[in-house]
Amino acid sequence: MDLLLILTYAALCIAVFKIFRIPLNKWTVPTAVLGGVVLIGALLLLMNYNHPFSESFRKYYVTTPIIPEVRGRVVEVPVKQNTPIKQGDLLFKIDPAPFEDEVASLQARLAAAEKDLARAEELYAKQSGSERMVDQTRADVDDLRAKLSDARFDLAQTTVTAPSDGTVTQLALRPGMMALPFTPSPVMTFVHKDDALFVGWFRQEYLERLTPGSAAEVIFDGIPGRIFQARVDTVFPVIAEGQVKPSADFIAYGNVRQPGRVAVSIEVTDPDFAPFAAELPGGAYGQAAVYTEHFHHVGIMRKVLLRMASWMNFVFPLH
Repeated sequence: MDLLLILTYAALCIAVFKIFRIPLNKWTVPTAVLGGVVLIGALLLLMNYNHPFSESFRKYYVTTPIIPEVRGRVVEVPVKQNTPIKQGDLLFKIDPAPFEDEVASLQARLAAAEKDLARAEELYAKQSGSERMVDQTRADVDDLRAKLSDARFDLAQTTVTAPSDGTVTQLALRPGMMALPFTPSPVMTFVHKDDALFVGWFRQEYLERLTPGSAAEVIFDGIPGRIFQARVDTVFPVIAEGQVKPSADFIAYGNVRQPGRVAVSIEVTDPDFAPFAAELPGGAYGQAAVYTEHFHHVGIMRKVLLRMASWMNFVFPLH
């Protein structure tokens, strides 16, 4: 942005010198340079503080690592990569045969144990058996019922479904592979079809001017030449660099030297953005500007610079 302003002033000076035939000497050139330093410096100070700009603006999305509850060989993967699916649709299926056998075995053992319990209770009622035998048989029945419940749960987990509406991207799972219930080894990553979160990262010097409800504008590298109206939704109350996690490590000075930036959630309110919203990939990058009521007229310059930045995305990247 600063470079754009300097180039604009330089172009204006060249035009003035050419049109009015001003000679280039030791008085005119230093005057133009000094005037530019003072003018641009003052404008930048007013504009940057009162109308904050973030060169880092991104579309964030939520993912869930899909980790099976049970270990087994994958027999079916009907889901297609990058194809929208509904909540409850089948993602993949693990061979259920070992789990079905376990359920059948426990059902048979439970049926036998229940008969033993009925016999023990009958003998105890006739005073031909001991109360201890009844208690022991009842404990066996309860244990088998618990194991059967666990086995049925494991059998149900051989069918893995979508946790919500969304897509699966970079799908590498294939039938015949082993699925393991280990957190570090998800078999796929599910991308939720939630409303996207747009976040701009602003310098802490702008914090006093970042207030919810303020008007804003955003541009995206992937949509050059288009400016979308927006508004500040939320100023995040924490900065990542200040986070302290439970661990044996103490806070170190090396972490303090990075000031970090303020995360600001920005809602894109422009109705013209709707056709682009569905096509804009998660993680898309851009820039954002916030306009406050302070020095309102200086905000016009920010609007012009933002539009110039958007059009320059046709020519070369700004970063």
